[in-house]
Amino acid sequence: MAGQVSERPAKASAPEYQGALGSLSVNASLPEVLARGVRELRAAELSGDLREAARCGLAVAEACRRLGRIGEADRAWKASYRAARSAGHEGAMAWALWSGGTLARQRGALRLAYRLLSLAAEAGERGGDVVVRGYSLAGLAETGRIQGDYEAVGRLHEQLLAEARRRGEARHTVWALEGIAQMHRNTGRYDDALALFEEAAETASRAEDRRGWAWALRGIADVVSVRDGDVERALSLLTRAEEACREISLSSALAYNHKMRGNVLYRAGRYEQARELYALALEEFREMDEPRGTALSRLGLVKAGARLGRDAGRTAAELAELRSTLDRIGLRHARDMVDKAAAELGVGPLPDRTGDGPGAAGPILPAVGVEALRTADPEGLR
Repeated sequence: MAGQVSERPAKASAPEYQGALGSLSVNASLPEVLARGVRELRAAELSGDLREAARCGLAVAEACRRLGRIGEADRAWKASYRAARSAGHEGAMAWALWSGGTLARQRGALRLAYRLLSLAAEAGERGGDVVVRGYSLAGLAETGRIQGDYEAVGRLHEQLLAEARRRGEARHTVWALEGIAQMHRNTGRYDDALALFEEAAETASRAEDRRGWAWALRGIADVVSVRDGDVERALSLLTRAEEACREISLSSALAYNHKMRGNVLYRAGRYEQARELYALALEEFREMDEPRGTALSRLGLVKAGARLGRDAGRTAAELAELRSTLDRIGLRHARDMVDKAAAELGVGPLPDRTGDGPGAAGPILPAVGVEALRTADPEGLR
């Protein structure tokens, strides 16, 4: 899908850190970002500088979101938007909407995510801020990707990758490479997936993007585990990624790392160890109110429990309940994983509560998502 990097990327930046926080690195510790953001936000509010309050509030919202402090993140992005609107600044409004849309996706509110990210892209275009517009289009693409509609979002990922490379935006280049790699991995094209994950890891490393590097290592570990059965290499990669996650307190990335470690151990037949890791990830996801990660960790626990002798009837009932949960969230790919698990464990086909039969869950994308992706136009980034 993707070509090679044509030139050395610039050092990764964090454009969501603005105003008084603009000097912060993409690798800044999130507790540090939050503490400084709160201080600067208070100062901006005391001085009556609404635009600065919007900028500082954005950093607070993003730090809270990545730390799993969901309620605080929700309040912070809305306050940032109100300050930006009062200041009449379209770009700052767009960044607040982007943060809100990203939070909505993290919470499993996918229709709201499409709506807010669409509004963010429109506000970014009106305000002439191509960076927030690019981030918002990427958010739309990622929302469609985690729902499993690769046909709808594959071309948008490719377009955003080309644009990120043209503009020398290392962080977005890494994001797009990883997204395309994940689609390859999920459709069984493991060689292509591995090449792109490795390219993403190298690009992130050269650009000093610890977050992107950690996610890329997780992807590499997944592929070498499922394709090659190389358990020790996969676990080593995950250990390195976990260290990076802990350095900057990436709560969500750390939880997904633990879940992936569970996957690697499960594939290796080490079911007791896998169950422990899935239980850890489940606790972490529940603490940050992340339904997608919660559901996927529960799926791992059910599979590991079944391998350790759990009653088949209880296994089938839990899988059926999980499939309904994933239907409600709108995660078609994950729903299909449940059906595959049932077949693998010999407890399928599962009873279908919707009456539509196995694998039938209506359109993958909600109408608002279809419209948002239809009107997404990366050409506006030029």
